[in-house]
Amino acid sequence: MAYHLAARFCKNTVSCKFAKAINFSCLRCNVSTVVSSSFEFPNFKTHNELHEFSINKTDEFWASLAHSRLKWLKSFHTTQQCNMDEGKFAWFFGGQLNIADNCVDRHALVKPDKVALIWEKDEPGNQQLVTYRELQEMTCRIANVLKAHGVQKGDRVAIYMPNSPIAVASMLACVRIGAMHTVVFAGFSTEALAARIQDASCTAVITSDQALRGGKIIELKRTVDAAVAKCPSVKHVFVSQRTGADLPNMPLDLPLDKLMAQACQHSAIEIMESEDPSFMLYTSGSTGKPKGIQHSTAGYLLYASVTHQSVFNVGPDDVYACVADIGWITGHSYVVYGPLANGATTVLFESVPTYPDPGRYWEMVERLQINQFYTAPTAIRLLLKAGDAWPQKYNLSSLKVLGCVGEPLNHEAWHWYNELIGQSKCDLVDTWWQTETGGICITPRPSEAGAEIIAGMPMRPFFGIEPAILDSSQKLLEGNDVIGSLCIKKPWPGIARTIYGDHERYLDTYFRPFPGYYFSGDGAHRHSNGYYQVTGRTDDVINVSGHRLGTAEVEDAINEHAAVAESAVIGIPHPIKGEGIYAFLVLKDDVVLDQVCIVSEVNSLVSTAIAKFAVPDHILIVPALPKTRSGKIMRRILRKLVAGETEFGDVSTLADPSIVQVIARLHLDSNRNLM
Repeated sequence: MAYHLAARFCKNTVSCKFAKAINFSCLRCNVSTVVSSSFEFPNFKTHNELHEFSINKTDEFWASLAHSRLKWLKSFHTTQQCNMDEGKFAWFFGGQLNIADNCVDRHALVKPDKVALIWEKDEPGNQQLVTYRELQEMTCRIANVLKAHGVQKGDRVAIYMPNSPIAVASMLACVRIGAMHTVVFAGFSTEALAARIQDASCTAVITSDQALRGGKIIELKRTVDAAVAKCPSVKHVFVSQRTGADLPNMPLDLPLDKLMAQACQHSAIEIMESEDPSFMLYTSGSTGKPKGIQHSTAGYLLYASVTHQSVFNVGPDDVYACVADIGWITGHSYVVYGPLANGATTVLFESVPTYPDPGRYWEMVERLQINQFYTAPTAIRLLLKAGDAWPQKYNLSSLKVLGCVGEPLNHEAWHWYNELIGQSKCDLVDTWWQTETGGICITPRPSEAGAEIIAGMPMRPFFGIEPAILDSSQKLLEGNDVIGSLCIKKPWPGIARTIYGDHERYLDTYFRPFPGYYFSGDGAHRHSNGYYQVTGRTDDVINVSGHRLGTAEVEDAINEHAAVAESAVIGIPHPIKGEGIYAFLVLKDDVVLDQVCIVSEVNSLVSTAIAKFAVPDHILIVPALPKTRSGKIMRRILRKLVAGETEFGDVSTLADPSIVQVIARLHLDSNRNLM
């Protein structure tokens, strides 16, 4: 079937005009107990018509989707009560539901033997299948264990576990009983974990004895022990067995697997109001203190469900794989909640893209017959660096949709991903969104059947999303061919509701910089064709001789060089130009050109692609860049390093903290050579 608007929005499969207009059947046939809507979509013939309707008739659009896609225990009476100026958002007011009921119970009722999770363990070929019935039982047992030990609605629970079925079931168990979970990536340091537990005042922690990642053992329980010693709010630590390691038993420890075996396999769901909080997830902030981004129940779940279905065009028999960790928002929305709300089969990837070799992803695609594959640009660049031979070993013909999320995907990586992995026959959705948005906001799909996809940009706003570009004086920039700060004009259901315990910071960060708009912190270019290109963080904008340059724009030009795997660009003080450009380059393996030649050719590329004023003043070749474990380049650290500062703050959240000192030494050596 040709790609059409992949949103199964209709009320029924026979009479819905919308379904006929887009040549798609309804999700209703795949789920149970859906409250019907009194509103019927008009007969839309184009994607633009539908998008305009979603913007102009916001209440009708989202109300109909909420009625038809979610299972309600009590229907809502008001679609929204939102105020962008005040940062107040309430969707589907008066409604009652439960996330676990929507993600597990309703599917276990009608298709209990369908595979919900494919656990791709660290060692390839050791996958484990979990059906919806099995996931329901696991979730209920954990929910009963938590309740038996005093965890109640409104309590906060920290989850520090590897990607595994029991981790997903722990998330679902929390929302089942109305407790807020905060999942912390199983690799963060003791200090980072303790800070999050303390900020959330968690009463319980769920963890594993150890984790396996890339053939290495990660001591999760020892990290938890050290963190909990600093967290007096914690009453219990529930420990599951991943490796069976013999570890010391601490006073707060409880054996999760044993308690689950003794618990009842049925558990009542907690009735949740639409605006009850579901979880919080910590993300980095400009001050260095993590922000506990808090999401709602109904609005978040609906937005994750709709975006997952429509962006990736997931069919009822497809195998969908997002290889993100559940410790990030991508793992929440597109590994767990979105796919499970849609009754899909979702892959849980425990390992790393280069273990046991750089063909790991592609071997997995062939073995599991994956249809949709969603990853990060940093992984694509890493595998591109390893060469073409690895993906060429495997049959990737099952793939239908490719996706990426994170920083902008540079052109070379985009074409490699599209042509070598997708064999130029897959839709490639380069998505833009944030922890705060809850789900994808700008993306090439859905769109008209066969509509163009342009490399290096997310292009089209999603349904209900109205982007706006404003300049530094808070003026709205109308028309096309404009560059400025990327904002969103109208509320949408998935928007975060607050920063836990600090609503003033929430307002200061997202709503006060541009009153009446959500401020993303990113810059964007709306091109002459109306498509959106994200240019990077606004604090990563360099002003060279009066010319504003996004770091991503310069990096994209640099990355076109055949020897460059990836790069990072920062602004530095310049006595004449105001700001100069300092570029850090990571080269591909087995590069034969000398560094002097590479620097010269990179400068030529930047001059040609952008302008002579954009040519870097300094180029330093480094073995790696300082990145968070989610793949975000920490340019703030690079700026401090070049400024001569020696205090970089807490670097324990970096994937490789030692790289900071390595780059610092190379920078000093480079400066000495210039003297």
